[in-house]
Amino acid sequence: MDNRIGKVATAMIEKNAGDLRRIEHSLKVYGYARNLGLNEALTSEQQEILELTALLHDIGIHRAEMMYGKCSSQDQENEGPPIARIILNGLNFSKAIVDRVCFIISKHHTFNAVDGLDFQLLVEADFLVNSSEDQMTENQIAHFAKNIFRTESGLQYLRILYPNIGL
Repeated sequence: MDNRIGKVATAMIEKNAGDLRRIEHSLKVYGYARNLGLNEALTSEQQEILELTALLHDIGIHRAEMMYGKCSSQDQENEGPPIARIILNGLNFSKAIVDRVCFIISKHHTFNAVDGLDFQLLVEADFLVNSSEDQMTENQIAHFAKNIFRTESGLQYLRILYPNIGL
């Protein structure tokens, strides 16, 4: 990988200017996703897709709020890909990478759409961050873990972060 990941991070921060909560959320998801991907030994292309998606997964929130006065999961999934596509095309990522990142962004709250390890790890990383930020109960975390988590690395992180949920 090259310095384009850093440029994508900067673009995400610029798009969320002044919204520290969303910037920090994306950076935390990126941190978990990067490490989960490394632990799961993704190919270099899968790792790049995962990291790019983690940085940009919520990039449509502000546009959705502006357009609809709210930001549902579906609104985020609809509004994020066009913004991500502009950012990634501007940095000359391949069409295959841009298309994959945009597909995952367009479905990242649609758990039955998960179709690959890159997508699965994004979902798990996002949940690891949301579980803390949303102050989920141990029952909610355990339910999600049993129904959504699939990777050993993701489950290992859950066991470490939440030792009382009995995984």
